[in-house]
Amino acid sequence: MQLIECPWCGPREEVEFHYGGEAHVAYPADPQALTDEEWARYVFYRSNPKGLFAERWNHSAGCRRWFNAVRDTVTYRFHSIYRLDEQKPAIP
Repeated sequence: MQLIECPWCGPREEVEFHYGGEAHVAYPADPQALTDEEWARYVFYRSNPKGLFAERWNHSAGCRRWFNAVRDTVTYRFHSIYRLDEQKPAIP
């Protein structure tokens, strides 16, 4: 069992968390102006890199807050965890 460090509750077992997708995806400025293809690209197309990746996570069985994490998609190891109001750390 892997421990994930909630910024508010501290380390908890991974079963308490839910993955929320790629972090830092900007909502379209004018969603009404998007074509169906552009809207589908915004909703469904995400990066899927091998290596470090910024993600959103929710502590669903704890404080229920959202936070961001930089995780290695190869090793599943979390490199940094930060609140939504904090700056994204540099990813090498």
